[in-house]
Amino acid sequence: MGLDNPLHIAFLVVLLLLVFGAKRLPEIGRSLGSGMREFKDSVSGSSSQPTISQTTQQPQAPVAQAPVPVPEQQPAPAEPTSQP
Repeated sequence: MGLDNPLHIAFLVVLLLLVFGAKRLPEIGRSLGSGMREFKDSVSGSSSQPTISQTTQQPQAPVAQAPVPVPEQQPAPAEPTSQP
């Protein structure tokens, strides 16, 4: 009465497809995999690969800074022209 029979595994896959649908199954598998990976890392105390949450962080909004004053440039004085 275990999962050693391929017919039992096929039956479970069909049942899962009917209950959750084809769109949700990859999402469920991804979350289960990341949860098991985090659990394993917490038990062993080491982290060899970055977790999904570390790789998909949202970028932070840029902080508004005060405009830097630009010194005004004065036109150079015209040189006097000498007329002979």
